[in-house]
Amino acid sequence: MSENYIRNFSIIAHIDHGKSTLADRMLEVTGTVEKRKMRDQMLDSMDLERERGITIKMQPARMIYSQNGQKYILNLIDTPGHIDFAYEVSRALTAVEGVILLVDSTQGVQAQTLATLTMARKTGCVIIPVVSKIDSPMARVSETVSELVDLLGVEEDDVFHVSGKTGEGVEELLGALIDIIPAPSSTYTGPGGRALIFDFSYSEHRGVTMFVRVTDGTLKVKDIVQLAAHTTRFTIADVGWFMPEQVASGELNSGEIGYVVSGVKEPGVAVVGDTLTSVESTLEALPGYQTPRPVVWASVYPESQEDFVQLKLALSRLQLTDAAFSYEEDGSSILGKGFRCGFLGMLHLEIITERLKREFDVAPILTTPTIEYEITTKNGSVESILSPSQFPEHGLITSIKEQWVKVMIIAPPDYLSPITQVLYEYEALVQSSDLFSDGRMSVVAEMPLRELMRGFFDRLKSVSSGFASLSYEFLEMRQADVVKLDVLVAEEVVPAFSRIVSRRRVEEESKAVVKKLYEKLPKQLFVVKIQARVDGRIVSSRTLSAKRKDVTGYLYGGDVTRKKKLLEKQKKGKERRAGHAKVNIPPDVFMKMVRSDENK
Repeated sequence: MSENYIRNFSIIAHIDHGKSTLADRMLEVTGTVEKRKMRDQMLDSMDLERERGITIKMQPARMIYSQNGQKYILNLIDTPGHIDFAYEVSRALTAVEGVILLVDSTQGVQAQTLATLTMARKTGCVIIPVVSKIDSPMARVSETVSELVDLLGVEEDDVFHVSGKTGEGVEELLGALIDIIPAPSSTYTGPGGRALIFDFSYSEHRGVTMFVRVTDGTLKVKDIVQLAAHTTRFTIADVGWFMPEQVASGELNSGEIGYVVSGVKEPGVAVVGDTLTSVESTLEALPGYQTPRPVVWASVYPESQEDFVQLKLALSRLQLTDAAFSYEEDGSSILGKGFRCGFLGMLHLEIITERLKREFDVAPILTTPTIEYEITTKNGSVESILSPSQFPEHGLITSIKEQWVKVMIIAPPDYLSPITQVLYEYEALVQSSDLFSDGRMSVVAEMPLRELMRGFFDRLKSVSSGFASLSYEFLEMRQADVVKLDVLVAEEVVPAFSRIVSRRRVEEESKAVVKKLYEKLPKQLFVVKIQARVDGRIVSSRTLSAKRKDVTGYLYGGDVTRKKKLLEKQKKGKERRAGHAKVNIPPDVFMKMVRSDENK
């Protein structure tokens, strides 16, 4: 089909604004999926996505829709809404000509809506404003329309009204997509073709399958192609469309969105944002490619060292489907051999951990997450530190730098006071505030990434009764006043519990971690000291009493001195054991220490 009859678009929205539900109705109205086969969140293929109600992996869908007797191809890319996956979303937006800006009429414009809108504008996408959930009794349609009018500078008649639940307004929106979004165009007439990779998947039999938007020319089965970022060459084994299941087509032409089966089974070959080009063509790589940069780091260890190979295999399989996830071998004197892993954010970390359990039956031990620090030592060397265990001794450090972020918070003005207090607690510097037409306020602040990852979003939701929304973007590295906090169990440092904390919160953090471990650690056969150490001094300490065992239970009758002798013998045995015994910390204790919900 000619490029003139193709429309490529994406739906951008804040989490839980009805993006996946609207996509379901579009698939139903266009007849792409039969009604008897329809299910909620049709494009969300992972059980984890359905349970959490969020989109984790991008999923394209090709729909055929007729208008005025002419058939059109509508290619939809359903993108994640969470800020952790902002880079993937930005690359998907370069694969389309237009976006539907979806805003929940019960909640209005949210912080993440503004962040994604900025990305769409930078890529030059045509923006179609849409108000969703108009059937809800809580809907504030007119107020939400006014917000979009002010935000985009459009007329009220330019804002569409839809209900993903009932299907109201969906056909009108599909017609508008054809009229408003421009058709893709290409002037290339040479051999071969070029395509942008915006996502990929992996299977044991077909290897890496790349999700692509063909920008120029044609890609066909048996074409020899190469990747720009990794200079890898392979022969295309299969190409096709997403209907939304994969359907072979033999070739993909300019303007089309589909898949390319590579047969490659090596990790790290396919990366979001890379360019796929035919060897016979003279086309260069598409601009804008960046290597995904991890922002959160944590070490992962198997429960038993016997499971090390299984864990390594599981991590390599995960990397085949998620190139933004990185890992390298690591080691600990306490936990043995493991891996140092990089994640895009805390949600990304939770998802990877959950997938290890579900898909590979691996229950890993996870260390406390941290960010990257830039440390200058007294001998003048500059080091990038990714874990507390790598921190030099406090007397060897000249300066420490850490990543800062700019955050935007949108919330009702009634919550301004508690939000301001939370920002102070998390070392944020308020830059500005603004008032929206519907009465809500936006607050812009700058804060250390370290503090943002310390459960800031959960705390923000708590003090705002769930009404606040958050988005953030990265700033430069700045000076940090932080120290390394070590946790000692039976006078031995446990690296998995070590963390980097703000100097002003040393006592609070020390007491909290010691108390939490005191409550979670099972009692031993001897007295155990739990201590927090900072800069060589003990800041907090608790003593876990020994497990009681009734050594006199079998006695009956006789003189009381018999019991006293046994108790005295038990006491000396515990003292002797405490001097050289090691504490065996169960894996679930490590997980409980890491999880933020356990900190409350």
